[in-house]
Amino acid sequence: MRLGGNVFYQGNSAKEYAQLHVKKGFGAALCPDWISLDRPAEMREFKDVMQSYDIRIAEVGAWCNPLHPDKKEAEEKIQFMIKRLELAEELEACTCVNILGTKQTGTWFGADGACYSESFFEEAVAVSQRIIDAVKPVKTKLSFEMMPYCFLDSPQEYLRFLKAVDREAAGVHLDICNTMNHPRRFYANGEFIRETFGLLKDKIVTMHLKDIALRTDELTVMFDEVLLGTGGIDYHVLMQETAKLPADTPAMLEHLETEEEYDKAAEAVIRFAEGAGMKKEGSCWIA
Repeated sequence: MRLGGNVFYQGNSAKEYAQLHVKKGFGAALCPDWISLDRPAEMREFKDVMQSYDIRIAEVGAWCNPLHPDKKEAEEKIQFMIKRLELAEELEACTCVNILGTKQTGTWFGADGACYSESFFEEAVAVSQRIIDAVKPVKTKLSFEMMPYCFLDSPQEYLRFLKAVDREAAGVHLDICNTMNHPRRFYANGEFIRETFGLLKDKIVTMHLKDIALRTDELTVMFDEVLLGTGGIDYHVLMQETAKLPADTPAMLEHLETEEEYDKAAEAVIRFAEGAGMKKEGSCWIA
């Protein structure tokens, strides 16, 4: 496992960015906003510097809604994703990651009943194939986050999706918290984690690490993201299963507000990793 997360860097120096990751003990990094295909020399320098510090570029984000019901807007997002996948390929990042999208127009990620339909599934498959075929990546993969608001909320559905996409360059971005869309699964999440890794482990290219808590004083189901280790996700099991993945697999902390919170979350992951029999060698945590 290569742990990574936000390092709160505001500049545009590849060397400084890499050094901050080393300082934090991170072995994986996000592609920063200043790196672009439009500036190839800067892009190549960034890639070389990160490699020289043994920091793996975990993901190039392509956060948008390529399945927007407005066809013009959807096409714009598809073209954006193609460019982001090209960037991931040039950087040899683990993945270019997005969500599948939604038919809701109020947000780019939110719930809509159509997102569970077979027509949505078929459109998601076709769009994914189109993006991959436009780039034909061999050094990176296109992946989609498992989400609570569409069919991609279980390992079985992810396997069905990958089978339909039928492209070697399609991979799994795993976020266990995003699959927790009802209390029964949440309370038995250790068992669900084992099932998920058992089905998807050879297809997982990157992971997001966070924690959630179920509100027990509400009449409707509501989850809150909380500091890692203080919620209900079974990180003992999660690290046991993570230890079975290739040592180079990035696991990225996310959605925290301060540097102090990221430090505390990293410390918690390390405790759980050590409890699972993992130890740090170079930039990786291995079993």
